[in-house]
Amino acid sequence: MNDATFLTLSNVSYTFSDDGTRVLADISLSVRQGAFVALVGASGIGKSTLLRVIGGLLPATAGEVLLDGQSSAQAATPIGIVFQKDNLMPWRTAYENVRLPLELQGANSHAAKQRSLDMLELVGLVEFEKSYPSQLSGGMAQRVAIARALVHEPELLLLDEPFGALDALTRERMGQELLRIWQAMPVTVFMVTHSIDEAVFLADEVLVMGSINGSGLPATITHHVPITIPRPRQFEMRKTAAFTQHETAIRQAIKTPS
Repeated sequence: MNDATFLTLSNVSYTFSDDGTRVLADISLSVRQGAFVALVGASGIGKSTLLRVIGGLLPATAGEVLLDGQSSAQAATPIGIVFQKDNLMPWRTAYENVRLPLELQGANSHAAKQRSLDMLELVGLVEFEKSYPSQLSGGMAQRVAIARALVHEPELLLLDEPFGALDALTRERMGQELLRIWQAMPVTVFMVTHSIDEAVFLADEVLVMGSINGSGLPATITHHVPITIPRPRQFEMRKTAAFTQHETAIRQAIKTPS
């Protein structure tokens, strides 16, 4: 990871066009290239909305989102997105699902095949290349979704509560898998999660989203909590005093207005 700023938000706000609800207000932040950033906050506060604004799925009502110095609307920077639901196409095999973004780009068939198989190998599922989503466990399906999001070599990976539908043990294993994948294929990661434990374990920095007026919407980023736990991280680190101190700081930040 270097010190170059890759993602920048300047006074970003978002208002729903249908009912005029102002969801996000004056959000400014910067993310270094190759960093892993997690966003936490109360349910319904606007975390997923912010992720969609960053990804260009929703246009900011005000302010600016820059990717590598360019407006997100104009930047050619590839982005990968994984949601809580894997959204795999049930009629396509794991390999065919992973290959889909390359097909849409019109990629060379041999190169697309090799790249897709490489991604399945990266997530530990190359032996399931011919399996359909219905034949995969929830964790396996999410790994396919991650492989699909990475197959076109994005510079930014957006994760919207990707393990939220998994049981606790599978979720823990997936967190470790995600770190392994991220270390093998460095990419800037912005992840929304409801789990403080997960945020501390995965991230370099945890952003806390809260109400700008202490109650209800709109929301903004109220706290930035750097995670100083060394890498590589192992599951046993969750039992250390340093880990607990980070969790406590984030919980306190969620309770404390900006």
